[in-house]
Amino acid sequence: MLRFLTAGESHGPCLTAILEGLPAGLKIDLDALNHDLRRRQGGYGRGGRMKIEQDRVEILGGIPYRRTTGAPIALRIENKDWANWRRRWEAGDLPRITVPRPGHADYAGMVKYGLDDARLISERASARETAARVAVGALARQFLAEFDVSVGSFVSAIGGVQAEVPALPHPELWSLAEESDLRCPDPRTTERMRQRIDEAREAGDSLGGVFHVTATGVPVGLGSHVQWDRRLDAQIVAAVMSIPAIKGAEIGPAFENAGLRGTQVHDELHPDRQGGVTRETNRAGGFEGGMTNGMPVVVRAAMKPIPTTVSPVRSVDLETGERAETEYQRSDVCAVPAASVVGEAMVAFALADALIEKLGGDSLQEMQDRCTSG
Repeated sequence: MLRFLTAGESHGPCLTAILEGLPAGLKIDLDALNHDLRRRQGGYGRGGRMKIEQDRVEILGGIPYRRTTGAPIALRIENKDWANWRRRWEAGDLPRITVPRPGHADYAGMVKYGLDDARLISERASARETAARVAVGALARQFLAEFDVSVGSFVSAIGGVQAEVPALPHPELWSLAEESDLRCPDPRTTERMRQRIDEAREAGDSLGGVFHVTATGVPVGLGSHVQWDRRLDAQIVAAVMSIPAIKGAEIGPAFENAGLRGTQVHDELHPDRQGGVTRETNRAGGFEGGMTNGMPVVVRAAMKPIPTTVSPVRSVDLETGERAETEYQRSDVCAVPAASVVGEAMVAFALADALIEKLGGDSLQEMQDRCTSG
């Protein structure tokens, strides 16, 4: 129903995205879209690249007069660093990189595509590509808002420092996260996280961490149990796992639940005053049988440390077959706060796709009418 493609290299002229499937009649707030791009660029521990790029999206098609028409939407984000690379890039005189970085796409990509230069892999595998995803996710977020669905995130751990997340409603946690340069809703823990990042920077190292993405207002019945590939929880985990450096994702406290008894895990149903049901807990993370159950959708993701470090690690020069050490290329020390914003984008996209599939129709008005009548 909803699909997108991105293209472009990290240091090429621009990043582009094409999004197909948004219904006609959705009014687009370009300022809100660019705000999400700025959120992705923020966070303590980011590298020098963020001082160069000032991401803003240019709409190339599909949104005349700031309103969707049902046509594919074309987006462009300029790489300002291109000005510093253009001459050497076009002349082909950038030095080849023949020593792949462990933990990066370098080695597998060079072997897979028969290339002798890791730069040709890293330029596309770079997390810079996620700027285009955030732009797409911002459009999906604006569509979801028409149905009172909201998506937000926060960081709960960096470099082994675990936050004491306060027991607050999700919107309040998101608000606290927006006030933090590490997107952490616990100010005391945030300071310890900064110290851990500073220690890693001084050691020429990098750090990973954990972030949470939550969606509220999600209706019951998105996704399906009838086939494996229609289970929406699986689609959301796949979407989050597609983010560079994400090595694990769970719905709700899944790994914690695995160590408990069933009576301690399953969210009991209680009658509400409207003749429906309510729950006092959400240990299922908003899903049962691959379908949303009306509770907030909760996704937690683990991000590994960035593989580009100032301190070299052992590798092999694929040109000579000899032992070698990696050479540093400009990067972040920690990008977990940025990854949480990308996580929002991917969850928003997956939910928007499922909602469009559920409601059908070609215009926003048609979908809203069906939602109301349902």
